[in-house]
Formats: sequence, C-alpha cells, structure tokens
Amino acid sequence: MSSTTQAKTPYYFVPSPSRHPAMAALGLFFVFFGAAQWINGADWGKYSLAFGMVWFLGVLYQWFSESVGESEGGQYGGKIDLSFRWSMSWFIFSEVMFFGAFFSALWWVRAHSVPELGSLDNALLWPDFKAVWPSLAAGATASPAGIVEPFTTMGPFWLPTINTALLLSSGVTITIAHHALIGGNRGKTLAFMWLTVLLGLTFLSVQGYEYYHAYHELNLKLTSGVYGSTFFMLTGFHGFHVFIGMLMLLFITLRLQKGHFTAERHFGFEGAAWYWHFVDVVWLGLYVLVYWL
Repeated sequence: MSSTTQAKTPYYFVPSPSRHPAMAALGLFFVFFGAAQWINGADWGKYSLAFGMVWFLGVLYQWFSESVGESEGGQYGGKIDLSFRWSMSWFIFSEVMFFGAFFSALWWVRAHSVPELGSLDNALLWPDFKAVWPSLAAGATASPAGIVEPFTTMGPFWLPTINTALLLSSGVTITIAHHALIGGNRGKTLAFMWLTVLLGLTFLSVQGYEYYHAYHELNLKLTSGVYGSTFFMLTGFHGFHVFIGMLMLLFITLRLQKGHFTAERHFGFEGAAWYWHFVDVVWLGLYVLVYWL
C-alpha cells in the first residue's frame, strides 16, 4: 500500500477499462504454445517461448506501474487492501492445488502404476519390466522396449541440499526485513531484502547448474521415462515460481528505496512475502519426495 495520504480516499476504487489482461493472455499464449512445440521437437518453439515471455513481462511491468501509481496517488483505501489480501490468498491456494496435482501424479505412479505394470497380468507382455522406482534400484528405467536411455537418478547431495539451505535462509531474511519495516527501520529492511533477492538468484543459478549436470553427466532428461518427466515438471515449475517470486521481491525492494510503504500500510510487501514463504514450503516437499524417496 502507499505511504502517500490524501485528504479523501475513495471507499472503493474502480479502475478504468484496461488492455493489460488481454495483452498478458496473448503473451502467455506464445509462451505455452512455444513450450509445447519445443518439447515436441520443433526448434522454433523456443523463439515463440522467449517472445511470449518478454511480451508477458513487459505487460506486467506496465500493469504494475499503473497500480503503483494508483496506490501512491491515494486511491487505495481499506476495502482495496482487503480485496488484495483475499485475492492473494486465493491465488496462493490455486498454486497449492497446482503443485498438489503434480505431487499426486508422482505418488500415483510410484504407488499404483508401476506396481500394476509389474503384476502377473503384464508379465507376458513385459517380461523384462522392473516394477521398481528408479531411485530405489540403479538402472531401473522401466523400459523393456528400450525406448528410454539409461540414466542416473538425482540424489539429495549436494546441490539440492545447498538449494534447501538457500531457500530456508531466504525465508529468515525476508521475515527479518518485514519486522524491520514494521519497526520503522528502513535501512535494515533494505539490507535484508537485497539479501533475500540475492539468495533467490543464487538458488536459480544452482538449479541451472543442476540441470546441466543432469543432462550432461547423468543423462537424465525430460524423456527419461516417467521419472524424468515428473522430476523436471516438479522442479522446473518450482524454479519458475522462484523466478517470479524473486522478481516480486526485487520490485518491492526498488519501491522501498523510493520511499514506498510504511509500517502501517505495506501489503505489497506482505503479498510478496506470503508468496515467497509458499515457494519455500513447496520446495521442502520437493526435497523430500523427489530427491530423498
């Protein structure tokens, strides 16, 4: 929320018609269309994905800039603050359901699909099938037809453990920054916010190296059976959420440097912190279920 006060704040602010939702949807179309084509072997898909991402981020920049201007102009009162809180809560709930679907898929494959495929009913069709999860038996690629190249699974040491420490540390630093803001210590708030952003960037760098290591040294790819697809879908989407959360924190930090937010009115800060803590919790689930089990 804004640190600027006006003589009269509207009871409820109704924005004028905007092009931004349609433009954002257009950018996301190119993102997902390009990603789908790239995954299926069309090399031009990566250019569509890159174009859509740049377009989408450009729209978000314009959209958020207008919202910041409205906030700093004193247009947002208590009802808008309540609306933002409910909106962010439902958004995070939808993200919980999103990751819940992927975690459920991982559980279903491990607990039901793989054992069923290794049952007596399928023994004649797939006599060489190994009905065990690859992380429990080296070389169990579950590919009797030979369509999956041999690969090595990704263990928890050391890159995933380092990333766990980084994200948990970032959760501590953003909490310290929040308490510093409430206490009116803007200098301490900025210092710990920049540290949180740095930890997020470091996490993404380590994950990038982890993917390089997986592809070139472990031969673990998106095409490495159901293990590879679930591994990269879960960790990849989480990495994307870390990227979005890091951008949120970056812009909140830049706003803090401009003097925005007060101890009493700072939901923009709180919303980004909520999202970052959600990202932390999801990673803990990933760390245990994907890397350890």
